[in-house]
Amino acid sequence: MRFGVLGTGTVGRALATKLVDVGHDVCMGSRRAGNDKAVAWAAAAGERASQGTFADAAAFGDVLFNCTSGAASLDALTAAGEEHLAGKVLVDVANPLDFSHGMPPTLSPCNTDSLGEAIQRAFPATRVVKALNTINADVMVDPSSLPGDHVVFVCGDDDGAKRDATSVLGELGWPPGRVVDLGDISAARGTEMYLMLWLRVMRSLGTPHFNVALAR
Repeated sequence: MRFGVLGTGTVGRALATKLVDVGHDVCMGSRRAGNDKAVAWAAAAGERASQGTFADAAAFGDVLFNCTSGAASLDALTAAGEEHLAGKVLVDVANPLDFSHGMPPTLSPCNTDSLGEAIQRAFPATRVVKALNTINADVMVDPSSLPGDHVVFVCGDDDGAKRDATSVLGELGWPPGRVVDLGDISAARGTEMYLMLWLRVMRSLGTPHFNVALAR
């Protein structure tokens, strides 16, 4: 399968590397072709890896990952091109962090809206699935590094897209029994707001290497 990963940060590089490692072709997109981080990643990742603009990556991928900064995600997806996003599953990993008032960050939007919903509204022909935004990049791609049956959440309006995303999550190491479907895309409000608790837990534990498990 071909994947387009939008974003060159830690999350984008971790997911892109894992997808290449399990046998997929991946194009990493950024604002401009030749981005230093994207070039370095592609050189290190091997022949299945390539890089280009957001539009290049979106056109390339059968499935897309939004790993851009949440505050810039809508602009990045606009640059990717609605025609390249239409009909495709877009796994939205971003959180809408607002650093304008310093640390710790707040969220914008919040409570009555979410970034996941905003993306779905802006690109109605795209099959948006919110996932992976509740865990650190190292746990995203190596869930076995933590003990126990900890979980990852998905939500979205398209049931078929969630099934496709769940299949991809399986290749990242998340078996279906540990993928929890929260319903429609409005559930992204909850998973994005969880970041406020995640930041406090990280500070308390002194590490981002943790996740939640559901006792049921």
